[in-house]
Amino acid sequence: MATPSARAGTKGVPRHHRRQQMLDAATEEFGTRGYAAASLPAIAARVGVTKTLLHQYCGTKEDLYIACLVPVADRLLDAIRTAMGPDGTAPDTPLRVLHGIFAALEGQREAWFVLYDTTLPPGGEAARRAAEYWSAIDRLAAGGTAELLRAAGSDDPLDADALKYVWRDLVATLVRWWVKHPEQTPRAMTQRCARLFAAAATLTPDGRPG
Repeated sequence: MATPSARAGTKGVPRHHRRQQMLDAATEEFGTRGYAAASLPAIAARVGVTKTLLHQYCGTKEDLYIACLVPVADRLLDAIRTAMGPDGTAPDTPLRVLHGIFAALEGQREAWFVLYDTTLPPGGEAARRAAEYWSAIDRLAAGGTAELLRAAGSDDPLDADALKYVWRDLVATLVRWWVKHPEQTPRAMTQRCARLFAAAATLTPDGRPG
């Protein structure tokens, strides 16, 4: 869900507020169009400033992307760590993690696609910083899924690896669906996920209801 474009202008706006307006507009642009297609003139126009002023405040396109990436990724990491708690073995941990992610993104849902941007130039600083965050989130997912399996009596490392991949793709799919349904609050999404998980738990190995 993209936030409304804010052509607020900058006359009389304190410097830190002006820069935040630029970052909010850039997050929307990167999140909805991707790094490769994102346009600095379009970002400047969203705020009502010149491209030159945008450069003066935020540097290059890559600098601007990183300035958008860091708060988003830090917020998501903090939400996931908080939801997992000290060991992550509680039965409701997956739902708490999902709720934490939804809550962290509410009001700026397109920020998910800033973090998971597939159009970043390979080998650049932007791609390196994003990859560091991906790895950190993957480590949390790997640890959390392994702990849940151990609590359920499974120590099979391949089970843990498979579940990590399933969980990672499931979260991304749920967020993409949520972005397309802006009327869904974080709480409503968490409740929907609980219903889906409960229904999936009743299926037999051949996919039929148990």
